[in-house]
Amino acid sequence: MALTLITGGTVVGPTGRSRADVLLDGEQVAALVRPGDTTLGVDLASVAETVVDATGKYVIPGAVDPHTHMELPFGGTAASDTFETGTRAAAWGGTTTIVDFAVQRTGERVQDSLAAWFAKAEGSCAIDYGFHQILGGVDDDSLKAMDELVTEGITSFKLFMAYPGVFYSDDGQILRAMQKAATNGSMVMMHAENGIAIDVLVRQAIERGDTAPYFHGTTRPWETEEEATHRAIMLARLAGAPLYVVHMSAKQAVATLARARDDGWNVFGETCPQYLYLSLEEQLGARSEEWGDFEGAKWVCSTPLRSRAEGHQDELWRYLRTGDLSVVSTDHCPFCMKEQKELGLGDFSKIPNGIGGVEHRLDLVYQGVVDGKISLERWVELCCTTPARMFGLGDRKGVLTPGADADVVVYDPAGHTSIGYTSGADAAHGNRKTHHMNMDHSAWEGFEIDGHVDVVISRGKVLVSDGEYHGHPGHGQYLRRSTSAYLR
Repeated sequence: MALTLITGGTVVGPTGRSRADVLLDGEQVAALVRPGDTTLGVDLASVAETVVDATGKYVIPGAVDPHTHMELPFGGTAASDTFETGTRAAAWGGTTTIVDFAVQRTGERVQDSLAAWFAKAEGSCAIDYGFHQILGGVDDDSLKAMDELVTEGITSFKLFMAYPGVFYSDDGQILRAMQKAATNGSMVMMHAENGIAIDVLVRQAIERGDTAPYFHGTTRPWETEEEATHRAIMLARLAGAPLYVVHMSAKQAVATLARARDDGWNVFGETCPQYLYLSLEEQLGARSEEWGDFEGAKWVCSTPLRSRAEGHQDELWRYLRTGDLSVVSTDHCPFCMKEQKELGLGDFSKIPNGIGGVEHRLDLVYQGVVDGKISLERWVELCCTTPARMFGLGDRKGVLTPGADADVVVYDPAGHTSIGYTSGADAAHGNRKTHHMNMDHSAWEGFEIDGHVDVVISRGKVLVSDGEYHGHPGHGQYLRRSTSAYLR
């Protein structure tokens, strides 16, 4: 097998950092060798086919994004990133594994919906991928399918307390799915917003003439997230099932989850970069010559952005430090302004909900290290190790240990990344605006990161180096996942 040596860097994991060279043998990590260690009895640099100089840089596991939506049909259109374009963008940003969502709508067979997602992804992905299964209709057939899918390596199921008529499940359906999860060892993922109440608030806002994008957020207030989070936790407790609450944005909702964790309940939460950095205030003030106040549609997502004046962003960072939030994902669900977001001109409720971010998560969370909000080790834990362990990939992904997949990122803390939307060849180089997602704008336009992804390796293959992309569709392999490492 081909040997690759990454030399001179500081290896960072969730529990510490150390100077070590990393030896890759084909698609696996072979060894971590401290400087001066001669136990292998050979000069590794002389026998390695490829040598990567990581002097002065961090060497970390490839990042794992457990929440993406490539090609998701939603709001009369579909997410603009395909599995090909989205996974290429992920690779540029140091993410070497995604877990996407197969979607079952009411009336569809779960197995048929899953087959459709396999067809979209197979032969298209530049990085490794797995699937969660969205259950849009909980009935006897879908409950039986949950058992079947667990044996096939799909060990997590997402339910929605929002979007009546689209994905919504009532409390009885949620309870039945949770009871099934309690018996087959799977993880229930919950979109926790009170969709019934939200629909009332949306109708009232439209009737008042409050139709701008800003009102998307005000009609999904924190109370609807906190209430649904509490209800989901109570149902999970009743069923004896684990619970993972996705894209948490309201500090009150996380406080509810934290109390349950303090009581020893098996519940987990994730947040996303948009909730750590962006706010309703910026959305309200967004204007452009082309779009006027509809510029704020770029930041329409669900759960919504929260008010900076109310302190949600600082509290979410605190919950990342305390461990009450376990994961930072992206909820990558990109839509272009042209012909997609603009479907909601004059009616915010028709704006497709979603922000593109699969390319930027590692950088944005690293900026939290620079700013003193989290530690370097916590950065790796949140973006690499815990997502892998949470979703049954901990033996292969998110760690740099012998036998793990050779997914490696060399990160330069002295580098710089300017995030924004730049088309064409200029987007391919560090220190210029970066954007490789299939979008006509960036929610992160103008963000400056004190760090840079220099080299990205997936299962031993160099995907990104020297500002050039070397990956290709079809390199990514489907991952059969085991059950979560955190279940008890």
